[in-house]
Amino acid sequence: MKLLFIGDVVGRAGRNMLSSHLERLVDTYNVDFVVVNGENAAGGFGLTDDIVRSFRKLGVHVITSGNHIWDKKDFYSSLNRFEDVLRPGNYPPGAPGRGCGVYKTNIGTRVGVMNLQGRVFMGELDCPFRTADRFLEQLATETDVIFVDFHAEATSEKMALAHYLDGRVAAVIGTHTHVPTADEHILPGGTAYQSDAGMTGSRDSVIGVRKDIAVEKFVTQLPARFEAAKKDPILCGVLLSINETTGFCDKIERIHRGPDK
Repeated sequence: MKLLFIGDVVGRAGRNMLSSHLERLVDTYNVDFVVVNGENAAGGFGLTDDIVRSFRKLGVHVITSGNHIWDKKDFYSSLNRFEDVLRPGNYPPGAPGRGCGVYKTNIGTRVGVMNLQGRVFMGELDCPFRTADRFLEQLATETDVIFVDFHAEATSEKMALAHYLDGRVAAVIGTHTHVPTADEHILPGGTAYQSDAGMTGSRDSVIGVRKDIAVEKFVTQLPARFEAAKKDPILCGVLLSINETTGFCDKIERIHRGPDK
C-alpha cells in the first residue's frame, strides 16, 4: 500500500497548496491512505471544525497535530468528537481527544496512526517512549500497518524513538521544525524514518511565519504577534510504500512541490 504523509500545513498558503496538489499526488502515486499534520492550519495556530471538514473533502483520512493543537480553545470539544483528528497521545490523562486510532484504507488495510510529542525543549509531558509501548499493545492485534507522527524539536529524540520502535511500526516521521530533512531511510528492522517531513506553507517566511515579524522579534526580543506568511508556497511530505503482509516499509521518498508543479 501507499501512504502519503503531508508535513505541517501552515495557514491559508498551506491549505491552498494541499487543495491544489493532493488529488494529483494521490492519482500519480496511487496513494491508498493520506495523513496530514494540521496543527498550524488555522492561520498558523491550531485547527477549526471547518478546516477539518475541508481536509476530509480533499481526501485526507487522518489529521495529526502537535503542541499548537491547543491554540483554539473552542476546538477542544471537537477533539473528543472527531475520531479522524489526533493530538499527541502523551499528554496527561483527562486531556481532550485521543492520541491513536485505527482506520481502514480503500483497499481494506487496517492502518493504526499514532501521534506523539517530544519532551526535549517541548515541556514536561508523559514519556513518548512508554506511551508508544502502551499504544502498541492496543494496536498490535487491530492493525496491519502502524504509522507514527512524532512531533518533536530535538533530532536526537526523534532518532531515538525511531530506533526504539524499529521492527514494530511501519514508519516514524518527524514533524514540528518545518524544515524537510535529507535523512530518509529504512532502519534495519523495516521501519522507515525521516527526522522532519517539512512544512506545507509559505517558503518566503521564517518557518511559515511572516519574516518581518519574526526578524523583528529576534532583533528586539520584544513580544510579537505572529502571522502566517502567504508568498511562495510549497508542499512537503513523505511517500511510503508499505508491505501490508509484513507491516514494514519497502521504500520512503521525499515529496516536494512548488505552486506550479
